[in-house]
Amino acid sequence: MISTENLSALTTAGGHVVGSDGSKIGSIGQIYVDDQTSEPTWVTVKTGLFGSHESFAPLDAASQDGNDIVVAHTKDKVKDAPRVAPDGHLEPEEEDRLYTYYGLNGHTGNGFTGGNGFAAGTAEDTVGRETVGHDTSGPTTDDAMTRSEEQLHVGTRKEEAGRARLRKYVVTENVTTTVPVQREEVRLEREPITDANIGAAMDGPAISEEEHEVILHEERPVVEKEAVPVERVRLDKETVTNEHTVTEEVRKENIELDDDGRTRR
Repeated sequence: MISTENLSALTTAGGHVVGSDGSKIGSIGQIYVDDQTSEPTWVTVKTGLFGSHESFAPLDAASQDGNDIVVAHTKDKVKDAPRVAPDGHLEPEEEDRLYTYYGLNGHTGNGFTGGNGFAAGTAEDTVGRETVGHDTSGPTTDDAMTRSEEQLHVGTRKEEAGRARLRKYVVTENVTTTVPVQREEVRLEREPITDANIGAAMDGPAISEEEHEVILHEERPVVEKEAVPVERVRLDKETVTNEHTVTEEVRKENIELDDDGRTRR
């Protein structure tokens, strides 16, 4: 027989109920205890799709294998047990049906009470415990008051904060540069009459009117403009992380003891 303490631990360990043939029947559901003796007598097995059904299996001759409960009946025997709604209490008539099906003797007709509350505590907490006090502000639910509080969960979400675009436009600016230019100027040259040039000097009339000219040239600046590429510009993004402080109000419940007008927390 598995002890009450071990049964309480097994219901929270996520174990399974295993048949005597070694087949896994289903996960452990609720432990039902006798209303009079407070002895754990039945265990429900969650079977079917997603554990939608619960079958009752007796805990007599059951043993523990790690986090599993091994019962003294086969998988098929447990799955074919009479359908009894696991509503937290087993009536004497339902008890009789189960005892008869499993061929067991010694049923008391006291009824059985079960639920996950058994699994959450120890045998001292759940079996034979007297309820002290009751609710005065509403219907009585259990022997304790639950204190809750709000917790702040802060995350982030990405939102559009703006847009950036490239725009190209034309501006005009003055550019000054210096370029050397050349020009021709006239220069008067005189040479004396010599034997070398006397012939040219005597060629023609002795006295006459004549004109002689020379064409002068000069350079002028010529400006041409050419468009040439100078650089490439593109848009890119980078992520910058900043710290942002969030302040929000959260509520929590406090429980105080009012003892004859003397209040202490």
